[in-house]
Amino acid sequence: MSANSSDSAGVLEVVLTKAARTKVRYPAVLLSDDGTRLTVRAPWAGEGVRDFGFVRFEPGDVFTEYYWRDRWYAVKEVRAGDGTLKGWYCDITRPAVRSGAELTVEDLDLDLWRSADGTDVRRLDEGEFAASGLAESDPEAAAAAVSALAALEALARTDGFGALLA
Repeated sequence: MSANSSDSAGVLEVVLTKAARTKVRYPAVLLSDDGTRLTVRAPWAGEGVRDFGFVRFEPGDVFTEYYWRDRWYAVKEVRAGDGTLKGWYCDITRPAVRSGAELTVEDLDLDLWRSADGTDVRRLDEGEFAASGLAESDPEAAAAAVSALAALEALARTDGFGALLA
């Protein structure tokens, strides 16, 4: 891991894992790395359209993604291809680990959505998290994940959310 890298240019490979398996891997442009928070930008890495009902991720969308080495979440700003802000999709994760040109993040199933205007803040995948068995297999990580979701939701409902990403 590059503990205090100040690199601000180049490409990283973002690796999102879940239950010890690679869920998705994609290239992203490294915008900044201050040793604690990394910021990258990448096009939508999914195949086709993913329609959640309250937002659609689709080819042409651009994600500016914020990862922390000391926090249990990642925040992804989602913009349409024309630059229109759709909102922020937030993953509850273990703290990010950077090793050279690879950024690895373990998804813990809990998610949060905040719409562009801030009026729609919703928790996602709580049933999936409960079914994951993390509370039994790693109670400390499960408690950290639940705590991170509560803290992030509180920020998403206030002006603190903007400060988090500034």
